[in-house]
Amino acid sequence: MAITDPIADMLVRIRNAGKAKMNSVDIPGSKIKTEMAKVMKSEGFIRNYKFIKDGKQGILRVYLKYGDNQSHVILKMQRVSKPSRRVYVGYSDVKPFYNGLGIAILSTSKGILTDKQARKENLGGEVLCTLF
Repeated sequence: MAITDPIADMLVRIRNAGKAKMNSVDIPGSKIKTEMAKVMKSEGFIRNYKFIKDGKQGILRVYLKYGDNQSHVILKMQRVSKPSRRVYVGYSDVKPFYNGLGIAILSTSKGILTDKQARKENLGGEVLCTLF
């Protein structure tokens, strides 16, 4: 079965695995998903990630992170730009998400960046998702 929105599929798999208290989740791999996992790791939303080559498209294994009393670190995760409706922002319209407590992940001309990095480099782009 073909997936129409692979990024939304990645976010839902991470959310469901977090609710099920799993240690890791396997996601069909791609370059953009790997870059998003890299940003999530650098911002402290996941423990680690690993790209596993399997002769096809590869598998992205994401190791989830839990806080005190085994609660999932990611409280809210939402896909902003969808295949049916793309959401773009200019560099002057990139605002802090949840007053800086959360992040927005953007696809820019310099790659996948957080909203903080995009403001620092005066870049706009497509808002892929928000995490809190």
